[in-house]
Amino acid sequence: MSDMITADLVDLDLAAGTKEEAARSLAERLVRLGRVTDLDGFLADVAAREAQMPTGLDGGIGIPHCRSAHVTEPTLAFGRSGPGIDFGAPDGPADLIFLIAAPSGADDAHLTILSSLARRLMDPAFTSALRTTTSPAGAAALIRGDEEPQPAPSPSTGTGSTAPQAPGAGSAQSADPAAADAAEVPEPAEPVGSAPGTDTGTGTGVRHGAGEPEGDSGDGPPAPFRVVAVTSCPTGIAHTYMAAEALEHAGRDAGVDVAVETQGSAGFTRLAPGVIAAADAVILAHDVPVREKERFAGKPTVDVGVKAGINRAPQLIAEARDKAARGEVTAPVPADGREAPGGEGPGGSGAPVDRAGEPGDGYGTRLRTWLMSGVSYMVPFVAAGGLLIALGFAIGGYAVDKAPSVAEHFAWGQADSWAALMFQTGALAFGFLIPVLAGYIAYGMADRPGLVPGFVGGAVALTIDAGFLGGLAAGLIAGGTVRMIQRVRVPRPLRGIMPVVVIPLVSSAIVGFLMFLVIGKPIASLQSALTDWLSGLSGANAVVLGVILGLMMCFDLGGPLNKVAYAFAIGGLADPNEGSLKVMAAVMAAGMVPPLAMALATVVRGRLFTKAERENGKAAWVLGASFITEGAIPFAAADPLRVVPSAMVGGAVTGALSMLFECTLRAPHGGVWVIPLIGNPLLYLVAVLAGTLVSAALVILLKGHARRTPAPAPGAGEPGETHEKVTVAA
Repeated sequence: MSDMITADLVDLDLAAGTKEEAARSLAERLVRLGRVTDLDGFLADVAAREAQMPTGLDGGIGIPHCRSAHVTEPTLAFGRSGPGIDFGAPDGPADLIFLIAAPSGADDAHLTILSSLARRLMDPAFTSALRTTTSPAGAAALIRGDEEPQPAPSPSTGTGSTAPQAPGAGSAQSADPAAADAAEVPEPAEPVGSAPGTDTGTGTGVRHGAGEPEGDSGDGPPAPFRVVAVTSCPTGIAHTYMAAEALEHAGRDAGVDVAVETQGSAGFTRLAPGVIAAADAVILAHDVPVREKERFAGKPTVDVGVKAGINRAPQLIAEARDKAARGEVTAPVPADGREAPGGEGPGGSGAPVDRAGEPGDGYGTRLRTWLMSGVSYMVPFVAAGGLLIALGFAIGGYAVDKAPSVAEHFAWGQADSWAALMFQTGALAFGFLIPVLAGYIAYGMADRPGLVPGFVGGAVALTIDAGFLGGLAAGLIAGGTVRMIQRVRVPRPLRGIMPVVVIPLVSSAIVGFLMFLVIGKPIASLQSALTDWLSGLSGANAVVLGVILGLMMCFDLGGPLNKVAYAFAIGGLADPNEGSLKVMAAVMAAGMVPPLAMALATVVRGRLFTKAERENGKAAWVLGASFITEGAIPFAAADPLRVVPSAMVGGAVTGALSMLFECTLRAPHGGVWVIPLIGNPLLYLVAVLAGTLVSAALVILLKGHARRTPAPAPGAGEPGETHEKVTVAA
């Protein structure tokens, strides 16, 4: 790690009041050493990672980090803050801040070293030494592992993970870069004394004999309780390995064998099948889907977010023991070992998207996750099919939908034939919208066994003209049906055919019956009534709908509510009429407003924004013009209480004006690049411009008011930057 951190990258008196200032101060050191080529671009990547999930951890630690194309080599910068900086940790500000910068294509050896640091952060002796050192060179040596921290005094009976670890045990094994580089797998090195041959699949290190499940028999005390765990986070650099270390510490304190598989950026080495088979329980601490999750079916399972693995490791161990004592298990593995039928059962962990991170989330949260699963898989079909249809109309005119099949008649030299080819291909892609929506809603609820009945139900909805609403209903019915079937106890000989024969057969029959004969027709009638209502929209009714759609598009800038409004609009394009085309126009116009407004505001009153935000504003012009609402996320992440309301007001104005002007749109995406396909294009641009001006004016007004408000406490930054403190609290 000698080339990754030096004394020049250490600031033991970090003068920053906010996490943005802290990241900038440390990043400037990276720029001076040539480790980062574009300061503002790198900080934008850091802010985008921070927007996914706060990087503050209990114990006074902040770990802003990202993978960025602006990083030339993996680098660490360390800062120590006296008053502390709020990084969103539950227990308060962080005084130890590690800025981890990894290139987009960082190699496994470097990622291994970065993960080793993440593990060492769970060692109290290590963090204590960093808090007391007076030398930047000494701090750099501690982080590199050139110097070992002095063990902190602790009672011999143990106080949990605060007890110092012997060399080669616990987190200390990660300190040896030579060992890390020598490892055959891209994971932190095994403790001294581990069996060689990590390629046998023992994950990040099997502790306390967990790698030898057959060694329990014979003389000696009974085998301890055994847990296997998987940790993963979106970046796969820090939280993944810190959760692993926390779980291993908690296991040692509780007398529990814990074997952890870290599914990080450097890949992962699977836990040995024997280790999993011998485990008494499973802990999944993750923010991205667990790969090959079916390996853990049939075990008591605790399924949480990765930060819970860091902050609540002892409680997770206790919860796993309680579930094992009660006999709560996920769905059993089929007799033929092919795949568990969905992974859902009493106390089961559900499908990859059937979670909200923390226990106790309500049905509403899970329902939103299921629906978002369907919408996210549907959007690529919308983009491909809708834009092909739009190109067909642009080249061949609005009569292109009457052209004969290109399979029977195609003239290579005629533009009309090429237009018909694009239109007909796009129409076929659009024909998958409802089945894909229903299929992946069911997948979100019940994993792969939900796909067949979900697609069947979506196809039925398409057949009976139940449309978008029918697809939603079909997906929920299919997923619910599969979940109920999975809860039925079946004889062991039948378990092997459950996922490939019984579940698809029974669930498809039930979904087909309900969609064809019970609820499909009422939904089709409702869809027809909604279509007729949209077709007749005019005047005040259309304006009110435009306001609602504008507010939804700008509330979460690409999040669930934004996607619901967008899905409502594109659902109408499958069978377009005047009303549905107005809805599509209003939705796209409102979605363009937030990034355009933020870009305009950075030009008009640039001093109200940081340099990074001003750089983001340049990109926001293009993103907004292209209908990429997410271009406003860096601004909203930095100051949500001012940016989001401003964006919503402007979006509502634009949606209302678009409806009032009776603008229409046949393309589901494209922004200003599909202006030729917009009805009343000049008035459409007026609507977008009006909303942009309103949003920009509001955000300038709110930020200007905040700038005139004095800072609430010394050390919180300069006057005029109190809005950043509001952001952190939010």
